[in-house]
Amino acid sequence: MSSAVLQLIVLAAIAIFLILRLRSVLGTREGFEKPPLDAPAPRRTPERDFTVVEDTPDPDIADHLPADSRAADAVAQMKAVEPDFSLGGFLQGARGAYEMILMAYERGDLSDIEPFLAPEVRDSFGAAIAARQGEGLTVDAEFVGLRDVGVVDASFDPRSGEAEIKIKFTGELTSVVRNATGAIVEGSATEIRRQRDVWTFARRMGSDDPNWSLVATG
Repeated sequence: MSSAVLQLIVLAAIAIFLILRLRSVLGTREGFEKPPLDAPAPRRTPERDFTVVEDTPDPDIADHLPADSRAADAVAQMKAVEPDFSLGGFLQGARGAYEMILMAYERGDLSDIEPFLAPEVRDSFGAAIAARQGEGLTVDAEFVGLRDVGVVDASFDPRSGEAEIKIKFTGELTSVVRNATGAIVEGSATEIRRQRDVWTFARRMGSDDPNWSLVATG
């Protein structure tokens, strides 16, 4: 046998040996294998900034009353029963009511304002007017204006729905009191007199009647 043939036989034997060795290790996971892909990290939901917003005071109330007062709480209850109620609007109406009622009393004629007076106030005004007339006195008065209007207090009964608001007025007017002969016994037609009153108005919230009644004076 020639040396060339012998070399081929040896090389073939080595090749067969190597193939058998490779097959014996196929399927194993040893050595420098490619590492498995990492699973994607769960997506984090960005944290939300939840800011607690405190209740802001109702400007319609805060403009006229201390925010933490009993009166402010009473007005808030009124508005809860009757959402359209406005304290600012009420004060505007109170301005007109003050002039109308005051001038009716000064002039001694309550006929136009009786629907706005509680029975006790109507009777008190009527008695004072009758006493004045019994002495032969007449009053000539002119309303000049209001210098100040403000809420003094307020209350609300949730069971009955009855609301009361106490208002202070500082009015200005001229007033002349004459006796039966026409002589001036008090006041002046040119001197402005300042008058301060505290009146209480009442109404049942939620009723069909929008009018407030004057229930007390001071």
